[in-house]
Amino acid sequence: MSQPSTLRLVGQNWPPSPAPNTVRLEDVKTAVTFPSNNLMLAGILFLPDAPSPTPLPAVVVGHPSGGVKEQTASIYAERLAREGFAALVFDAAYQGESEGEPRGLEDPFQRAEDVKAAVSHLTARDDIDPDRIGALGICASGGYVPFAAQTDLRIKAVATVSSGDLGTVMRNGLGGNQAPETTRAMLELAGAARTAEARGEGVRMQEWITDAVDAETYEYYRTPRGYHPRAVQPWPVRTLDQLIQYDSYALIRLISPRPLLMIIGSEANTAYISREAIDRAAEPKELVVIDGATHVSLYDVDEHVSRAVAELGTFFTTHLAAR
Repeated sequence: MSQPSTLRLVGQNWPPSPAPNTVRLEDVKTAVTFPSNNLMLAGILFLPDAPSPTPLPAVVVGHPSGGVKEQTASIYAERLAREGFAALVFDAAYQGESEGEPRGLEDPFQRAEDVKAAVSHLTARDDIDPDRIGALGICASGGYVPFAAQTDLRIKAVATVSSGDLGTVMRNGLGGNQAPETTRAMLELAGAARTAEARGEGVRMQEWITDAVDAETYEYYRTPRGYHPRAVQPWPVRTLDQLIQYDSYALIRLISPRPLLMIIGSEANTAYISREAIDRAAEPKELVVIDGATHVSLYDVDEHVSRAVAELGTFFTTHLAAR
């Protein structure tokens, strides 16, 4: 396998940013809407405090599976706006404030289309430089963003934080030890759900963030730490077969010669996903490890987010520089 051109460990002695993990005043963000496959998506555009005399570089920021734009995606977008970028967050189709039925559907191909639609929205704005647009995916969007960028050459720089490929996780289980019988059972459930819909019996739904999942994930989504009333709604059971057929990184080599940065926590149970993706990617590519961070601590723990944003700021500044 190929190896990343650079692998760096960002240690505990890194000086944290003094800025708090809060979204700033209303006058630095704007509500926007834009279409994706005939569904209207709801977004927020974060802008730097200081007005720019020239069109801005921009970054599309994708939220985790079942999350909403107001959670970790907005934390990163607000920080990137401080670094001088326009940053666009949005609710995926079928989720949050965006359109789409059935509610809660996690369609990986639609999620990738949503990323492309966000890029299209930015390219049509007079205040954005269409030749300086990057994209950042967090958790599941760390799969969807590279997947979209494989074939959308308008995305000039690609980054991920705590990347999670839901296709791999659903097929093989987290860590890769899932029995084939379990995967087949999920496909049978999805098929039965599709049959029930066809017979007019309604959409079968499934809770998927419960106290049986990873404790920190549950804490983030189900306690005041990161809770949002529109986040992690039950998803339609047929989501299972849509995810199982999907591979985020099948063509990740097509991102090259555009740069790829993947950021993981040293303690993250998903770190292997980014490591394997980096192995499959072509140059230029870099894997950065945030020492002491977990998958979820990179969502909202100030110390870990600050280190990640420092890496992202340098990366996007370098690769979205005016030409």
